[in-house]
Amino acid sequence: MSIWHERRLHIPADHPSAAGHFPGRPIIPGALLLDAVLAAIGPPFPLALRGVKFLCPAAHGTALLLRWQGGEGAPYRFECTAAAGLILSGTLAPEGTT
Repeated sequence: MSIWHERRLHIPADHPSAAGHFPGRPIIPGALLLDAVLAAIGPPFPLALRGVKFLCPAAHGTALLLRWQGGEGAPYRFECTAAAGLILSGTLAPEGTT
């Protein structure tokens, strides 16, 4: 079994997306979360999403923990949690693989 790697993620409360997503109760956009996941994992090759589940919204400024395992040609499994629980989970694979 592959080792789980961890990295803290932080989308600041004053991030520009907080102003419009959604006014009065801003949540981190899913695309921004996925971009942070890809940047944190940082593979040396392009990845394709094979499946993602958004399970709970997260507010800007929330402390997030990203965990992932896999790589070296194998798909990456990842999950992102906060104090409220699991925020999102999914699988990334090298582009061109099934």
